[in-house]
Amino acid sequence: MWIRKINWRNSRWEASTVSDLDFTLAEDAFGQLQLTLGDGSTHAGVVPVRAFPIAAPDEGVSLVGHDGHELVWVPRLSALDASRKAIIEAELAQREFMPVIERIVSVSSFVTPSQWTIATNRGETTFTLKAEDDIRRISATTLLIADSHGVHYLIQDLAALDRNSKKLLDRFL
Repeated sequence: MWIRKINWRNSRWEASTVSDLDFTLAEDAFGQLQLTLGDGSTHAGVVPVRAFPIAAPDEGVSLVGHDGHELVWVPRLSALDASRKAIIEAELAQREFMPVIERIVSVSSFVTPSQWTIATNRGETTFTLKAEDDIRRISATTLLIADSHGVHYLIQDLAALDRNSKKLLDRFL
């Protein structure tokens, strides 16, 4: 497997490829992710970012430097050795917070803004839906709902919702 590496050369970013064995990851003394490339260069404060967090969470992870530029592109997490994969997945788990809606308990009104009470994989909660545009269809069976504070909630499978939840949700779709 090959991984793309981005370097700053001649006043522009250039891509090159390096073997997946040419970088190491570790946590520094401040708890930040530190990336060491095969050429010996070290980058502190590296953040992993998924390209497709919902549709293909194992595919396409970018290791981004503190300046926001991509340092390493990992096409598939599953192709990495266990230690690097575990470090990246732990960092991603801290960064990504997206509760999965299992049931819609109640909706205060069918016009927005409205208060929603939902049961998620992390427990029951209440949020405010500001506008119907905050409900986005990702696929035929997947929805992403953003609350008034910017927290995103995922409905992975519309068909798996109970009848009452589907009925409440249909008023907004």
